[in-house]
Amino acid sequence: MSTAVATSSRPGEVIADLLPASRVRDVALVLGGAALTGIAAQISLPVPGSPVPVTGQTFAALLVGTALGAGRGFLSLAVYALVGMAGVPWFAEGSSGASAPSFGYILGMLLASTVVGALARRGADRSALRMAGTMLLGEAIIYAVGVPYLGVVTGMSASAALAAGLTPFLIGDALKAALAMGVLPTAWKLVDKK
Repeated sequence: MSTAVATSSRPGEVIADLLPASRVRDVALVLGGAALTGIAAQISLPVPGSPVPVTGQTFAALLVGTALGAGRGFLSLAVYALVGMAGVPWFAEGSSGASAPSFGYILGMLLASTVVGALARRGADRSALRMAGTMLLGEAIIYAVGVPYLGVVTGMSASAALAAGLTPFLIGDALKAALAMGVLPTAWKLVDKK
């Protein structure tokens, strides 16, 4: 018989809450989340016919929100966005500023990281199936903001913005959701074995 503590014994916690609480911890987590997102944005592949590349940044943003919770996830993505708007070239493909066609996706990531963080506090990061649903919801939020922004900034029609800013990314997003299905639920299982 196992003496592991069930994950339900820590309702309302996200994985970052397992670290000793302090302001220093929270600042480090927020800055680390922003840096992780900036680094992941540099993993970038151009998509023919689209001004939006495939990047690791959406996965990082959703993972940051889920691991840190709504408040710290929001702050991490806010730092990421503000620093990039100030000129640090850490958006996709080394870009910066709010005028890029893909900036709407960054705004969507800000909202999505908050939503997935709130869901993680309700246990959405504890099982593979709930984690997949959480990631897919987060990705839908990113597109709900990013695709219309893309259309407005580039002057594309709604159908052209969908074709350039959503359709080419669906398979990659499904793979990201599948990867996420293993990351945090596995982390919780490892914690529970201690």
